[in-house]
Formats: sequence, structure tokens, C-alpha cells
Amino acid sequence: MYSRIVKMRFEELPISEKVLEGIRAAGFTVCTQVQEQTLPVALQGKDIAAQSQTGTGKTAAFLIAVFSRMLEMPSPGRGPSPRALIIAPTRELAVQIAAEAKLIGGPAGFRIVPVYGGIDYLKQREEIAEGVDVLIGTPGRLIDYLKQRVYSLRKTQFLVIDEADRLFDMGFISDLRFLLRRMSPYDKRQSMLFSATLSNRVLELCYEHMNMPVRFSLTPENVTVEQIEQELYHVGMSEKTGLLFGILKREPDGRYLIFCNTRAAVERLEGILNANGLATASITGDLDQRKRMKVLSRFKEGTLPILVATDVASRGLHIDGVTHVINYDLPQDPEDYVHRIGRTARAGATGKAISLACEEYVHSLPDIEEYIKRKIPVMSLTEEMIVTGYRRPPRNVKKKGALPQRRDSREHHSKGKSSRPGGFSQRPGQTGRRPPGRKP
Repeated sequence: MYSRIVKMRFEELPISEKVLEGIRAAGFTVCTQVQEQTLPVALQGKDIAAQSQTGTGKTAAFLIAVFSRMLEMPSPGRGPSPRALIIAPTRELAVQIAAEAKLIGGPAGFRIVPVYGGIDYLKQREEIAEGVDVLIGTPGRLIDYLKQRVYSLRKTQFLVIDEADRLFDMGFISDLRFLLRRMSPYDKRQSMLFSATLSNRVLELCYEHMNMPVRFSLTPENVTVEQIEQELYHVGMSEKTGLLFGILKREPDGRYLIFCNTRAAVERLEGILNANGLATASITGDLDQRKRMKVLSRFKEGTLPILVATDVASRGLHIDGVTHVINYDLPQDPEDYVHRIGRTARAGATGKAISLACEEYVHSLPDIEEYIKRKIPVMSLTEEMIVTGYRRPPRNVKKKGALPQRRDSREHHSKGKSSRPGGFSQRPGQTGRRPPGRKP
């Protein structure tokens, strides 16, 4: 087991100058922990299996290793096999990896093609057929093109499996094994696997399809990023939305990523926030890919201050500047909690994760705290923190699939709304109804 802790600059490693140019273009100067530990081994051509929490720089770690090795090793020649295959569980992660790969690998002139479902089927097919150095994709689309013989994996020199545990959770294990069985032999390629947890099933995959991988465990004690300030509020279901407005009003200049457990809850919350002048958009699993990428682009650029999402957004999104992650619904899977709050405090920045524990989802709290090996600080809740005068969206602007809303005399258009959190108005005299007691 490797445990290097010495700070290291990329120039100290045997990295090609063209790759160093890409690293500088990406704004990287000093290696993160996962890069310090894995790069010296990966640059020697050894297989690695690394357990690493989200937001630690693992994407750059495997890209730098793959690109440097590709420049050193002779190409197998022109043909249908990509030199490197990178497998990711979600479209968002595949897109993110491709963007970083084009930045770091740009000076070296590598041809990088991402493929994933929901968009540009024929265009992606044509791009692969033209020849590709690095193929990045989700299992379903990769298998689709492989079965059509658009490309082959027989001469592929490098394999990267990212978010391996998520691939298992999403039911992709059969698809993953399908691809691996059609690759070049394990001793004829370099393989790298990254996962939030190195569970027995992930390790079994390593032993079956990798060449004596060197194991790294980079989060033995702290599962969550230390820079994240975590808070928990025990609140009743009827008060959750009011408390959310209170949080947004308290820190109006933040950039918020809010998680719900269901699509219906996401759409309902998006409607309420927009009805109160808070510019909000949402992404769920069934959102059209073009719309999804447009929403994510606005959020990344900072023109959209609030994004509401299901767990489709909890992994693979590398968005700088997210100041707050709010678990409007506590996740039912402890690992999802880690991945959700990992969307803030990235690249050494600080961030805040606020969880609302209502009677419907509070049962998952003990498992979450056991998994992260710490108690989430419980914050005191006062009546002043809960906004009661917020407006509900009219029925005619509801999204399909949203929860039914009760008509209310407060359903009016507000004037002078702000697009930032805290810009909603509270009409005089509207106190709202309070429940007889708050859930402890």
C-alpha cells in the first residue's frame, strides 16, 4: 500500500512536455493527494486500483498517466481500435472527462471522442469510424457501436474504469464484463480503476481483468472532504420548503445545488422557487440531453444560481464555485450523501452542506453517520428561520409529472422579483399556517 504525503509539482514527474503544456492550460500546478500517489506508479506502466473520494483530482490523474504513456509507446498502427478506452457510468461524467481530456491532451494532438446515449447517434458513430485515439463513453452506447463493428478493442493499449462502484450500483456489471472480454489481453494493456469504495465485488473485477493492480486507499479515515461544513436540521415535512426559503434568504449570493429523492419532488420545488422570483432550473434522469447540457452550462457559468436535481447529478459533475449543497431530502443510500455533498468544496475550496431531516427520510441518518464516521452537527431551528409567505406556482405552469398543488389565495404574480436567492417578497399579513408541533 502506498502512502506518499510529500507535496509534488507535475514537473518533478516523468511527464511529457506536451502533456505538461496541457496541465498548465488547465491551471494545475501542484499534485493532489491522489495524483501524488498514483502517478509515479501509473507512469511506470503498472495497473492501479484506487479508492478515492470525489473532487480529489482523479480524472486528471488517469488522463495525465494515459497521455504520457501514449506519447512514449509506439502506436499499434491505423485501425479500428482506439488506443485508450475510458468507461464512465453516466453521460454527465463522460462529458466532463472528455472536456478535461481535450484540455490536457490538446497540445499532444490526440483525437478524443465521447459517446453516450440521448444525443447525436449517427454523428458519434461517424466520429468513431473516422478513427479515434481516446474513446470515452457509457457502457450502453459503447456496446452498441461495438456490436455494429464500428470499432474494435483488440489492440486497445489503455483501459480506465471510472466510478466502478457506481457502475455496479446502476446495474452495468454485465455490460462492463461484455466490454472487458472483448479487449486486448490484460497483460497486453495498462488498466486503471477508480472507485469511491473498493468493495469485494470491485476487487473481484480487478483480479479477473487486471494485471496485479497496485492498490491505493486514499480515504481510510475521512470519507467526506474536510473543507465541507456540514449542518443538519430536523424539520417537519410541512416546514421544509419554508426552511429552504429561509436558508436561501440568509445567504442570497450563494450558488446552490439542491437534491431531492424523486423527480416529482424536483419539479415541484423548481416550480415553487421560480414562482417566488428565484431563478431555478432542474435536471432529472428523463430530461432531454440537449436541455440537460444547456442547464448545466448555465449553472457552471454562474448565470443560474440554483439547480435542483435528483441523484443523476451527484456524481461526475465538476463544477467550480458551488457554495452550498442542500439535501432537501436526505438520501436513502449513505454513499449518495458523500457524492452529493462532494459537489461543493472542490479543488481545495470551502463549501457548506445542509441537510433537512424530515419524518419521511430521517431513518437513513444513522446509516449516513456510520458511513462517514462522524455525527453531522444538528443546528437549532427557530420560527424566524422559516418563511411562511411564499407563493405557490399556478396550475397552468406546472411541469408534467409534478405533484398536484393546492390552489391558494397567495398565487399572484410578484413585482420586482430578483433572480438571486432571497429576492422573493413576503406579503404583509401572510403568516401561513404552522403545524401543531415540529418533528424532533
